[in-house]
Amino acid sequence: MITGLNHITIAVNDISRSFNFYVEALGFTPKAKWASGAYLCLGDLWLCLSADEVAPRQDYTHYAFSIRSENFDIVANHLKSYGVMEWKANKSEGKSIYFLDPDGHKLKIHDGNLDSRLSACLKHPYKDMVFF
Repeated sequence: MITGLNHITIAVNDISRSFNFYVEALGFTPKAKWASGAYLCLGDLWLCLSADEVAPRQDYTHYAFSIRSENFDIVANHLKSYGVMEWKANKSEGKSIYFLDPDGHKLKIHDGNLDSRLSACLKHPYKDMVFF
């Protein structure tokens, strides 16, 4: 049986540029780096950067990272000072900033969790929403 998420691998054009972004802007811990890749960690998340031709999509797919509410403004301001481009305004419960990494991958920091999202949805459900 599947027990959880193992890791996420994202294609990047420039390993050094992306490595620096994820370490310096987002606070990932570097674990290994080589000519065509890198392994980074953030809490229990294992992220692999893999050199490849990047073709970001125009859909809603994105990777959201958790943040404590008391740290949100500090980190959001740090990201903005780093020059990240925001790709969407927050409309969900809690505080969020939606931004792009150097290769155009859609990222987000969010101070909520599944419980806070479901609680908000119970009050204002999405169209045709069913709860289990």
